[in-house]
Amino acid sequence: MSTSLTSEAPGTGSFAVVGTGRVPVLDEAAALEVAATIARRLAVGAAERDAERVLPAEEVDLLSGSGLLALTVPREHGGPGLPTSVVAEVFRLLATGDPSIAQVPHSHFVYVNALRHQGTPAQQAFFFGEVLAGKRFGNAQSEVGTKHVRDHRTTLTPATGGGWLLDGTKGYSTGALFADWIPVLAHLDVDGPMHVAWVERSAPGVTVVDDWDGMGQRTTASGTVRLEAVAVEDARVMPYHLTFEGPQTYGAFAQVLHAALDAGIARAALTEAAEFVTTRSRPYPDAGVERHADDPLVVHAFGEMEVQVRACEALVAEAARAVDRADADLTEASAGHASLAVAAARASTTQASVEVSSRLFEVAGTRSALDGLNLHRHWRNARTHTLHDPASWKVQHLGRHALDGVFPPNHGQV
Repeated sequence: MSTSLTSEAPGTGSFAVVGTGRVPVLDEAAALEVAATIARRLAVGAAERDAERVLPAEEVDLLSGSGLLALTVPREHGGPGLPTSVVAEVFRLLATGDPSIAQVPHSHFVYVNALRHQGTPAQQAFFFGEVLAGKRFGNAQSEVGTKHVRDHRTTLTPATGGGWLLDGTKGYSTGALFADWIPVLAHLDVDGPMHVAWVERSAPGVTVVDDWDGMGQRTTASGTVRLEAVAVEDARVMPYHLTFEGPQTYGAFAQVLHAALDAGIARAALTEAAEFVTTRSRPYPDAGVERHADDPLVVHAFGEMEVQVRACEALVAEAARAVDRADADLTEASAGHASLAVAAARASTTQASVEVSSRLFEVAGTRSALDGLNLHRHWRNARTHTLHDPASWKVQHLGRHALDGVFPPNHGQV
């Protein structure tokens, strides 16, 4: 890490990118305070970064040095081992500042969680140590052009003399450009079960291409990873398929962080709409008021949006607690209820983030549509990120359980 940034977090002292050594180990209160402080800092340049597509290398370094990326490292490995409820709130807070930057470490947390589930003691000791030293995990998971999102062609094949060779191409690789380590989903030996291959970002044969051109979440650098005969030793290969052979919260954990991101977008859109309406908007003449914010139709619209945002925030918090409850007593029923709670949160945050970021213009008036203000970034971010998983399928799973008591399928997307 080449950049050294220092910031003051009230009550927690300074936090800085360290590059080597250890990052701060934050308790729950400190984690939330640091996240809120960084969110305010991220918000300052969010519109400009989006408009000019300035990749947030310094800001991601700030996250690494703050200790936030180590929140789920288990206590027995020197981390704070904080629960999902805290991590989800950290994601929501960061997303109120800049949801693109908040999305960058999503896969980092998902693969720290994968290590907790399936890593060997040696793998856990090494990679948790890397996280505590400020290192970041990326993502090379999805592929473009396959039959569906869980269809993969990337393969680990036996190498002469031992170990494996990794070949394939991955898309939507959020976090890879900023990563130290890239976990890659691949078949073990052509048609074998899915495994995770841990490769260094700088390893020979690894190419990360910044070709992401989405209309929203523009600075996530969710581009392409090309893997050409990348050498992977046995100690860097971890089973993935075993995660789903019994009850699990792996998928629910990943999904609730996505929901928290969308809740953060919704809150940011509402906050910026309120600032615009109270400081820049002119009243409609028929309202008979001096200030646009005193128009009863505007007040009512903000009240409706506030209800919608508060509801989705509450569902995210409850979903995260459901994941924590399931982790404390993991059964088919507890895991199923966690997935249902997360499905409700994802459905709600999808609707709230898209609708509030669109209604922003209805309440703010014509001037709010000026491109230079970049208020439309909230809608673009919401519309882009909520496409990650179809919200309609979350509603389907909820409906099937309501009708027949059927739990969602046991995979990583719910």
